[in-house]
Amino acid sequence: MIRNGCDRLLDEAGALAGKRWALLGHGATVTTTATTTSDLRPLHLALAESAAGRPAALFGPEHGYYGVEQDMVASADENDPWTGAPVLSLYGDDEASLRPNPDAFNGLDVLLIDLQDVGSRYYTYAATAVWAAEAALAAGCEVQVLDRPNPLGGEVVEGGILQTGFESFVGAFHMPVRHGLTLAEIVRHELGEPAGLSFRTMEGWHRGMTWEETGQTWIAPSPNMPTLATARIYPGGCLIEATALSEGRGTTRPFHLVGDPALEDPPALAADLTARIPGATFLPTYFKPQFQKHAGQVCGGVEIVVTDRQLFKPYRAGCELIAAFMRQMPESFGWREAPYEFVADIPAIDLLTGSADFRNLLSTSQNSPEESSLNDLFSSWDAEAEAFRQQRREVLLYPEG
Repeated sequence: MIRNGCDRLLDEAGALAGKRWALLGHGATVTTTATTTSDLRPLHLALAESAAGRPAALFGPEHGYYGVEQDMVASADENDPWTGAPVLSLYGDDEASLRPNPDAFNGLDVLLIDLQDVGSRYYTYAATAVWAAEAALAAGCEVQVLDRPNPLGGEVVEGGILQTGFESFVGAFHMPVRHGLTLAEIVRHELGEPAGLSFRTMEGWHRGMTWEETGQTWIAPSPNMPTLATARIYPGGCLIEATALSEGRGTTRPFHLVGDPALEDPPALAADLTARIPGATFLPTYFKPQFQKHAGQVCGGVEIVVTDRQLFKPYRAGCELIAAFMRQMPESFGWREAPYEFVADIPAIDLLTGSADFRNLLSTSQNSPEESSLNDLFSSWDAEAEAFRQQRREVLLYPEG
């Protein structure tokens, strides 16, 4: 079993004694040990019982510190019932709230950042980590990023680089969708190593390591990321949020299920996708979301089952999934029209893919998407991903190979 940055911090908890320290974390911010997972504990409680003493404050990302809110729902400030520390939300009800004000960190000596990322550009914890670190440093507060594994590994890079003009909370960084970086490496990529910023790296982790090989227990980092299998689908599954299709929120299998009440032939859709996507089987199915899109309605669709994670390319699968739905229901397919993470003037699909290229390609060929040049677009993204792989070597905390 590897040791995370938080475990190394606990070895030296005395360094926090007498300091006003705060933690940006969530439900997956738990301790591990070198030999067993039986000692899993919320990090802020483990620190409170160590020489570090109680936290001065706890900060929560989207979904709240305890992960009780759904996506795009503001979290209220409260007090931690176990330590009495104030719990402050870094996700509010407008776009301005997403970038913390340095005043939030006044009076603090150290901000610890320990968030379990899932390896996809749009997962918002990375943006919160970077922006919180930036604000805390501006307030004269020391920042320590406690690193954790990328559940998708550190070798594979997939998808195009986000283009200028398409930045948002779900596209804060100019990198591919599947970047292969750890959270500490993302912060280092964006901020460098200014005075006051440090990284507590993992012991024993290497870039080719699967999550299973880390020996760690999967703790859901957000309400709709219940399993490791979900995280492996998410780089493509999240794209469904930008459509009128249900991505399975409101069911027990978010992102594994994709469907719509208007889909008439799930077996045809499943056969089309299974023939196109290596490493996965698409099962025809029906499901009924209990909340969010198409709540209470029976949706025809598919369930995504990954059969070979080395062959499976989740981002490409998500793009192919959208194109297949357009072929099956050209008259009723639609893109998301509501604002997405407080952005209303750029289509959600453009925010997620990082440009208008994918949407424009499908829109111009909607009557016959099977004749579109998706392969050319995928090839251009592959080239961008390889270029990023070369560029990112300057910030890697764990060497390639």
